[in-house]
Amino acid sequence: MPSAPRMTVFLLAAVNFTHIMDFMIMMPLGDILMRSFRIEPQQFSIMVSAYTLLAGISGFLGAFIIDRFDRKNFLLTLYGGFLAGTIACGLVDSYIPMVMARAVTGVFGGVIGSLVMSIVSDLYPWEQRGRAMALLSASFSVASVLGVPFGLFMADKMGWSASFLFLGAFGAALMAVLWNVLPPMRAHLAVKKPAVNPVEMLQNIFKDTNQRLGLGLTFALVLSQMIMIPFIAPYMIRNVGLSQAQIPFIYLFGGLATIASAQIVGRVTDKLGVKKVFTVAMLLSYLPIIAITNLPSVPVYVALTATTFFFIFLNSRMIPAQTMISGVVGKEGRGSFMSINSSVMQIASASGAFLAGLLVHEGATTRLEGFYLVGIASVVISAACLLIAPRLKFVG
Repeated sequence: MPSAPRMTVFLLAAVNFTHIMDFMIMMPLGDILMRSFRIEPQQFSIMVSAYTLLAGISGFLGAFIIDRFDRKNFLLTLYGGFLAGTIACGLVDSYIPMVMARAVTGVFGGVIGSLVMSIVSDLYPWEQRGRAMALLSASFSVASVLGVPFGLFMADKMGWSASFLFLGAFGAALMAVLWNVLPPMRAHLAVKKPAVNPVEMLQNIFKDTNQRLGLGLTFALVLSQMIMIPFIAPYMIRNVGLSQAQIPFIYLFGGLATIASAQIVGRVTDKLGVKKVFTVAMLLSYLPIIAITNLPSVPVYVALTATTFFFIFLNSRMIPAQTMISGVVGKEGRGSFMSINSSVMQIASASGAFLAGLLVHEGATTRLEGFYLVGIASVVISAACLLIAPRLKFVG
């Protein structure tokens, strides 16, 4: 991997870190937020869905313009709005304003993921892209290992709002570095292509069976994950017996494990092929999914073992999935497709969180009931991915 592009990928991974951290911190704060705002699980799921639903809408609209601008300038503009929304989340003090702040953050954050993937896909040829995607995915691990535990530590010492305020400040410093270091990203503008209107662009995407399959894979994969994630931390506290102070260890150990496993999976993906690695990782992921959603009161080490394997296998199936999806369309239309793909991802996240809120409810003793149904739904939904992946064709 060349040194100059590698530095660019590191900077983009840092953007992903703050982007992912903003979303991830909501889940381990779930029990605190439900108690602080005096809300039910269904209302918490709406709080989570507000971000992803608006992110999905903005990602859809962003697809119409994402390939018309320098990717650097577009990224910085959206990132500034995203940081403003994150800071607003740390300044509100009740449920409705928080939902509104999450929605604003989602409006600007909805296109960031697709921009990052488009830049990386433009920089690296297909045969090297698995390693680049693995490096990007490490931002999830770093957010887990460092970001979430530190955010929870700040929430414990200074209140839950401190996590969002610190993230906003860190992102502002990163934005200054990006402004000065990130090179212009105009290669896609040099590709001569006929102008199309939004309706024609959507028709071109949805008429292409390969692109439709790619979007279907994204929706099923993300839906199967997000139906579980919002309520893992509250379930571990209320049903399994972990304390709020022990929740950071879920993300610490899970993140450390994925930092090591992601690089291995990236190399194996490039060597053995994306479809084979994806299938194995998908089947292995069913074990921790069923274990976590049926976990009774157990020692802490048992709970942490289950959640760590959950992190490993979900990340292991995401790396080859992202690589496959990045290859279903050529460079000239990749930005628009990735924006639509990001929109589908966010809508799937919103759908998963909302569906989880319908399946999970608070029992008489504040225990969460119905989480086992979430595990069953996750396995059934993700099984669709095993039917879609073999039909994908890679064009660049």
